[in-house]
Amino acid sequence: MSFPREDALPITVDSMTLDPNWLDIAVRLLLVVTAGAMIGINREVGGHAAGFRTTILVGLAACLSMIQANLLLSTLGKAQQSFASMDVLRFPLGVLTGVGFIGGGAILKRGDLVTGVTTAATLWIMTAIGLCIGGGQLIVGSLGAVIAFVVLSPFKQFDRLMSHRQKARFVIELPGDADIATGMQTALEPHGYVFSFIGKVAAPDETMSHITYDVRWKHSGRDGGAAQLLASLQEHHKIVSFEMLTVGS
Repeated sequence: MSFPREDALPITVDSMTLDPNWLDIAVRLLLVVTAGAMIGINREVGGHAAGFRTTILVGLAACLSMIQANLLLSTLGKAQQSFASMDVLRFPLGVLTGVGFIGGGAILKRGDLVTGVTTAATLWIMTAIGLCIGGGQLIVGSLGAVIAFVVLSPFKQFDRLMSHRQKARFVIELPGDADIATGMQTALEPHGYVFSFIGKVAAPDETMSHITYDVRWKHSGRDGGAAQLLASLQEHHKIVSFEMLTVGS
């Protein structure tokens, strides 16, 4: 049984160089900045918290950490009597932990409304891209950046075409002796909305009352059908307040 000679083994161009030169480092930094800019512009245009500069900085931090780990690889394997010992994997692990805090700060929850999940996921994937590129896996990192961009841009249009469960809360003004259920059945049930009574606040003279309802329905599109719902309500009632409890990320 024969084995292939060492010099006959295939060589891949997407592997980490143990001793990167300045050209290797410059290519990695330029590539991660390009990837961060491509993804960051998409988030910036959408008005999200983590936009152009934030995405670049996250990827750059991950890339620099992996480059530093790469440079320190040559210092491992010292003699047993050496007083210093390093674990270079602590650099990328530290970056991932730090991004976890940033992502947690980007997610906001208020009642049933949760926003910022996609922003947090964007920072997470940008960190992974930066680690790949910083470690010399240029093809893997670049493919990850392209896929992330496709998911955040073209795939978003498919997401809007799908019907999602929507939820809103509104307050209407009714006479103090009005039936709180009959009015909603007239305004909402024919259009497929499901409503539930939340609370009632009567005026001091008890002539008028503010009634709070939650309403659920399925709808696709950018506004989730909020404008259509509001128009249906205004045909029958005086609206005091209206708030969507589900929004796109």
